[in-house]
Amino acid sequence: MHFVVCAKQIPDPDTPPSAFKIDEAKNEVIPAAGIAPVLSQFDGIAAEAALRIKEKLGDVKITVISLGKESAQAAIKQVLAMGADEGLLLEDDAFENGDHFTTALVLSEAIKKLGDVDAVFCGRQAADWDMGQVGLGIAQLLELPCAIIGKDVQIEDGAMSVQRVLLDGFETVKMPLPAVVTVSNELGEPRYPKLQQIMQAAKKTVTKWGLDDLDNLDASKVGESGRKLKLEKLFIPTSDSDVEIIDGETAKEQADNLVAKLKEAKIL
Repeated sequence: MHFVVCAKQIPDPDTPPSAFKIDEAKNEVIPAAGIAPVLSQFDGIAAEAALRIKEKLGDVKITVISLGKESAQAAIKQVLAMGADEGLLLEDDAFENGDHFTTALVLSEAIKKLGDVDAVFCGRQAADWDMGQVGLGIAQLLELPCAIIGKDVQIEDGAMSVQRVLLDGFETVKMPLPAVVTVSNELGEPRYPKLQQIMQAAKKTVTKWGLDDLDNLDASKVGESGRKLKLEKLFIPTSDSDVEIIDGETAKEQADNLVAKLKEAKIL
C-alpha cells in the first residue's frame, strides 16, 4: 500500500509575542529572527496515524509531501525521521502567495502523478491559518471520499474506518479506498524520533517538483494568480482596557459602591 502525508511548515507557535511582527503594507508575517519554522503540529499527528497503520499492516510505503520553499525540507525530514519512506517538495516561484484552494490543487496534482496512492493523511487544519480546507479540497479534486477530524484511523479489507470527533460525541464512518482523512489531536501525540533516525533522515534526498513537473497546471491556476481568497488586511490586534478600582473600608462598603457605579452606568 502507498500512503501520502501532507506536511506544512509554519512559524513556531511558541514564538514570543514580542518577536511576532507583521509587514502591514505587504500583508506578510516577518520571520522572527533566530526562531526556525516548524512542522504544523496537526500534520505531525497525521503522520503518526499513518505510521501506526504501517506498523500494523507491514507492507506500506509512506511519502510525505510539502508545498513551500527550500526551508520546508526540514518539515519533510522530520516526518522522514518519524518513519516515512520518501519525501517530495513542491517548490516553484509560481506556487508562492497562494491560498488553500491553490494549495489543494497543487497537492492533488502531485498525488495524481504519484499514481498509486491508497490513502492521503492531512492534519485537521494548519496551525497557523487554522482554515482546515486543504484536506477537503484534495478529496474533492481527486474525487475521493473524505472523513475529517479523525481521532482514530484504521484500514482493513480495502476500507478505511475513521472515528470522528463531533461537538457532542463521536461517530465512526467507513470509506472504500483510496480515501482522504484529516486527523485531529485527539489521536495522541506524534512519536519523537531517536537520534539515529534523525541522522538517517538527514541523509535522505528529497525529490523536488516544480510547475513544469505537474500535468494540467499552468501559472494562472496556482499561487497568487490562481488564489480565490483575497487577504484584505493582516494586523496584530490591540486590546484596550479601562479598569476602575472600587474603594471601600469594608466588603459591604465596596459592594455598595460597586452597585452605585453600575446604576450610574445604567447596567443595573
